[in-house]
Amino acid sequence: MTAPNPDVRDALSRTGAALLRSADLGRGLSLAEWQNRDNRARYDRPDHHTLSLYLEGGEGVVREDGAVSGGGPDKLCLLPAGHESRWLIGGPLRMLHLYVAPETLAYQAVSALDVDPRAIALHELTFAEDPATAMLMRGAVLPLDWAAGADRMALGSACHLLLHALLRRHAGARGARPVTGGLSPAIRRRTAEVIKARLAEALSLDDLAEAAGLSPFHFAKMFKASFGVPPHRYVTERRIARAKDLLAEGGASLAQIALACGFASQSHFTRRFKQATGFTPAAWRGAA
Repeated sequence: MTAPNPDVRDALSRTGAALLRSADLGRGLSLAEWQNRDNRARYDRPDHHTLSLYLEGGEGVVREDGAVSGGGPDKLCLLPAGHESRWLIGGPLRMLHLYVAPETLAYQAVSALDVDPRAIALHELTFAEDPATAMLMRGAVLPLDWAAGADRMALGSACHLLLHALLRRHAGARGARPVTGGLSPAIRRRTAEVIKARLAEALSLDDLAEAAGLSPFHFAKMFKASFGVPPHRYVTERRIARAKDLLAEGGASLAQIALACGFASQSHFTRRFKQATGFTPAAWRGAA
């Protein structure tokens, strides 16, 4: 049996599983396609969420810590960060993994669903049936060339759809105890509205703290608790999202989009956009 390891990828590699291909999409998202057979694996409190889809085989896999069997093609496993599990792998299998940093899922919860990420938790799933998610992984992720720049935008979009699906279908209330600390729901929503309305401005921590009626120190601490990410990262993510919309609409020049989204210059916009997406704004517009 393998020794404990906090990373699912490392744990699988140490069992001798074959990594067929992988991709780091940035912003806390990565993919891997694996082959394995007649083996054992142990996941010991990984620091990321793992969504796994069996592509071939899997009928001989047993989750030993729960004595659960029933794997097979198109079966899903969802393993939240911090979980522990032991697996007996009987026979051959091929599987697709999506790895998600907790802060990335937290940002998606706030930005897409207006949900305090501290109030929800992913359900742990073993050999679950979810045809819609399986279809998205097979149809929108698997066929793409993960190394090709032309496919990276579609790959990122498909993975964000998967995050949305996980939050909609496989997350629930964390517990009966109410969430304490962080920003109140009213201040959290007002802060998000202020950021959205003032994206074209050079927003500072002081500006946001003043709008919330808090000191900058306490605001920054409470913001991260409520949004899952620091204020500067959340603002940058919103600027990038707005820029993507404007690039897709067409009409505005890159310099105009840079100013409309609060970047200091077109070069600053280009640098930040490429860091976030792997594309320059011009390349993104061309692919869109």
